[in-house]
Amino acid sequence: MKRTNYAGNITEEYLGQSVTVKGWVAKRRNLGGLVFIDLRDREGLVQIVVNPETASKEVAEAADYVRNEFVLEVTGHVVERASKNDKMKTGAIEIEATEIEILSTSKTTPFEIKDGVEVSDDTRMKYRYLDLRRPEMLKNIRMRHATTHAIREYLDGTGFIDVETPFLTKSTPEGARDYLVPSRVNKGEFYALPQSPQLMKQLLMTAGLDRYYQIVKCFRDEDLRGDRQPEFTQVDLETTFLGEEEIQTLTEGLIAKVMKDVKGIDVTLPFTRMKYDDAMNFYGSDKPDTRYEMLLQDLSELTKQSGFKVFEDAPVVKALVVKNAATKYSRKAIDKLTEQAKQNGAKGLAWMKFENGELTGGVSKFLTEISSALIEKLKLENNDLVLFVADKLKVANTALGALRQTLARELGLIDYRKFNFLWVIDWPLFEWSEEEGRYMSAHHPFTLPTSETREFLSADGSFEESDLQNVRAHAYDIVLNGYELGGGSLRINTRELQETMLEALGFSIEDATEQFGFLLEALDYGFPPHGGLALGLDRFVMLLAGKDNIREVIAFPKNNKATDPMTQAPSSVAEKQLEELSIKLANKDK
Repeated sequence: MKRTNYAGNITEEYLGQSVTVKGWVAKRRNLGGLVFIDLRDREGLVQIVVNPETASKEVAEAADYVRNEFVLEVTGHVVERASKNDKMKTGAIEIEATEIEILSTSKTTPFEIKDGVEVSDDTRMKYRYLDLRRPEMLKNIRMRHATTHAIREYLDGTGFIDVETPFLTKSTPEGARDYLVPSRVNKGEFYALPQSPQLMKQLLMTAGLDRYYQIVKCFRDEDLRGDRQPEFTQVDLETTFLGEEEIQTLTEGLIAKVMKDVKGIDVTLPFTRMKYDDAMNFYGSDKPDTRYEMLLQDLSELTKQSGFKVFEDAPVVKALVVKNAATKYSRKAIDKLTEQAKQNGAKGLAWMKFENGELTGGVSKFLTEISSALIEKLKLENNDLVLFVADKLKVANTALGALRQTLARELGLIDYRKFNFLWVIDWPLFEWSEEEGRYMSAHHPFTLPTSETREFLSADGSFEESDLQNVRAHAYDIVLNGYELGGGSLRINTRELQETMLEALGFSIEDATEQFGFLLEALDYGFPPHGGLALGLDRFVMLLAGKDNIREVIAFPKNNKATDPMTQAPSSVAEKQLEELSIKLANKDK
């Protein structure tokens, strides 16, 4: 029979009516002859009741046979429940079954289909089709749908045009490793899966589309963590003739609509703007979490007169005051914090406590000459813990910034009900890479430098490191609760400046032409001023759902080894397929 209603939508308004519902058996109970079946579909549960004294023989036998996760079609009359359940949407009614058809049986599932199930992530992912039946997972996927729906409504309503860009494209150096796809037709050559549609959307601007958007898959072969996947989805935007504040205002409108439609929250506009240098100096992060205080403080000038050689010789000394935490952190606990600081590049972590009006423990005995000044500058109160890092500025900021986050979680300082949005602006155009031993783009090689600092990009190619670190960018990141939600910039729109930028990054003219020749040529044909932004959809939905891993809001994710336990991808392929692609494995046995 045709389904007349979703099971989870049947309420008192259907009393006395005959309905047909279809779904999975969430639970079956036999209570002294009466059989109760909780039937589940995407909208929720409804209770089915079978009374063997009034039901037909076929219905009674079916009710006796069914087990959890069987798929049923049930027809019956909606009646009032004797004992109501106020916690369920359907808790005031039940369905007296007149017909039950078993559409599919089920083996015992490897885990219970319920919220809060305790099972390994790999088991959940191996049986993802079962995991997605759980109400909390279905809620996440529906929240993702609601988010993309709101985004499309907003962008369609503000003149943006949805344009698809190719997945099989050219490999270009954009930061992360490419996923490569061998070509059968052009043997020995490869496509790359796009890390983002960056170059394509810029070309759409010179094509005259004016406002482009796409909710698009992107691919990066990089080390994974909770907010990363090898394939991820971003909301990609590009516009012509708009400044960075105009692009930010458009984005704020989009965010506000999502927050209202999906969470029922009215956000305050405009969002706070914070300069990159302030974010790093006070929060130790370019994606600061502003839901709590505990800011980094620079003590470099004061400690120069401390008499403590470690502090006097350091480029900078920065401190973090942890309020009312001295008694909560033993020496063993501080040693654990020290290890974390070292993992973030610091040589060590100095500390002291303020107890009963005086500095105690740790390095306090070396700071007696400036103890009064320290107490005043740090505004210390009884039972405060002070942590120091003496090192290069970047190391001190990064190490203390990471500790700030750890301490906030451990001490319960975070209000998880808050959604704190902010813009980080006035970025450097370049950042130093210890791994590469050179300056690299802080965002990407197509970011427009500010007119005030463009002079440091020497036209004759004699780039000094001191010059490059002074160049600022028309770049902006949007941050939510300590996560980078998205980033964007104005773009270079002249060939001369683009070639200079690539040269500063170490590209010869020949290399630049080989890698980006199609873009450089397009810049010769009336390329308009343009800029844009990309938002991480997975990360946004993760934060809206109150989760800490984007796997929870992706239907079929990969695990932390970039593999899919369900399909067993990646996997080996037949020798014939490799021959067709002219590929020979270096270690065939492995």
